[in-house]
Amino acid sequence: MMCRNITDPKTGLLYHAWDDSKEAGWSDKKTGLSSEFWGRAMGWYAVAIQDILDYLPADHIRRDEFISAGLDIINALIRFQDESGLWYQVVDKGEISGNWLETSCSCLYTYAIAKAMKNGFLHKSYSKYINRAYEGIIKSLKFEDENLIVSNICIGTGVGNLDFYFKRPTVQNDLHGMGAFLLMCTEYHDTCMKLGL
Repeated sequence: MMCRNITDPKTGLLYHAWDDSKEAGWSDKKTGLSSEFWGRAMGWYAVAIQDILDYLPADHIRRDEFISAGLDIINALIRFQDESGLWYQVVDKGEISGNWLETSCSCLYTYAIAKAMKNGFLHKSYSKYINRAYEGIIKSLKFEDENLIVSNICIGTGVGNLDFYFKRPTVQNDLHGMGAFLLMCTEYHDTCMKLGL
């Protein structure tokens, strides 16, 4: 699995990218890893694991490996949740000036945590993380007349250094964020209904 190559043993977070050849300009010449933990990349990873588990039979030889990987990334991410409920563009560097709270990754993490709870992989006590995230995201929404505005969405992004991620433009209502927002809303509702939260 990709997590073997890109997981940071100290934080449990996943580096944005890894180059086995170590030739990419962004890669560390010893490890092949990129330098930062970018929010949305980990979000889609966390979501994908929870969704894949819907299709793996209970007796699948690698099912436990997927469950473990899904729990590992969730438990790594919750340590970096901001008091607002959201997560930062560069997840582990919330204290650095220039970093900013990013909506799409926050929605994706909320989805993954909620779904893992709904499917019995996480205890109901994790509801404090999804409740805080959901409330924070809802508070960040804006309206223009009757139109909902989901903002602070990082545009499509390649691999770079810290300054590169901090300076990525943000957009509103683009599919990177709106899709993640709709997924989160649906899963949060389903989880709360199933678990009586």
